[in-house]
Amino acid sequence: MEKYEEIEKTITKSYRKEIWKRFIQGITEFQMVNEGDKIAVCISGGKDSFLMAKCFQELKRHRKVNFDLEFIVMNPGYSEKNLQKIIENSKILNVPIKIFESDIFEAVTHVDDKPCYLCARMRRGYLYEKAKELGCNKIALGHHFNDVIETILMGMFYGSQTQTMMPKVRSTSHPGMELIRPMYYIREDDIIRWKNRNELDFINCACKFTEKNYINPEDPGDSKRREMKLLIKKLKENYENIDINIFRSVQNVNLDTVISYTKDGKVHSFLDEYDKKCCNNEIEM
Repeated sequence: MEKYEEIEKTITKSYRKEIWKRFIQGITEFQMVNEGDKIAVCISGGKDSFLMAKCFQELKRHRKVNFDLEFIVMNPGYSEKNLQKIIENSKILNVPIKIFESDIFEAVTHVDDKPCYLCARMRRGYLYEKAKELGCNKIALGHHFNDVIETILMGMFYGSQTQTMMPKVRSTSHPGMELIRPMYYIREDDIIRWKNRNELDFINCACKFTEKNYINPEDPGDSKRREMKLLIKKLKENYENIDINIFRSVQNVNLDTVISYTKDGKVHSFLDEYDKKCCNNEIEM
């Protein structure tokens, strides 16, 4: 048995509950894969996106839905060492990647105001364009459960809003294209355990500007996401299900107890219906 076959076996056997079933749960619950889809699986080089690629290969083998895959890697300016590591891992895992170039890292080098935000938007634009070129109608990103809850907290603490990373989103700038996140329910700790079980070594961070934060995993540096990661880790010491409750907080929104909310770009206040509800209650009484 080839090494990649042994690795595939751990996904559906050793980590069936933690990885495979949660991958299927996200795909099914949020209707991410449909008949006739052609999905561009976007690989950054880290553990999350490579695991996603293997899960998609396994899903395609089941053939319950007919769909096609392209495995794309954008090189935004990786170091030669990181790029070679991606190529090496693609061979180990038997993932047929297609690499294309961009100059994103160079473009954001001298940006002082929110360079990470700009980089993310540019990367997504390039991925959409390449996917469209390959005849795809969807791109798949490897964001996992922990990314989702970290996003919730970042929105609250630094954005003054309640929002989350959605499981799928239609592109407004690329008509006919959709973004999906099939790793939505998979925990990062389980991905790490899968990686270690198979003795795999991936690049830690795709960005050469922030990978320095990984030198000391307990130091958030200037990364707000890493700060949230460490905060959640600390909170879980006292309450194990704190991460699950954070996630459920955006599933169980009670609009009757919200001061205001935005829908389709329009702000709605609780005062809009306040007097009407009061009068209705008086009439009923």
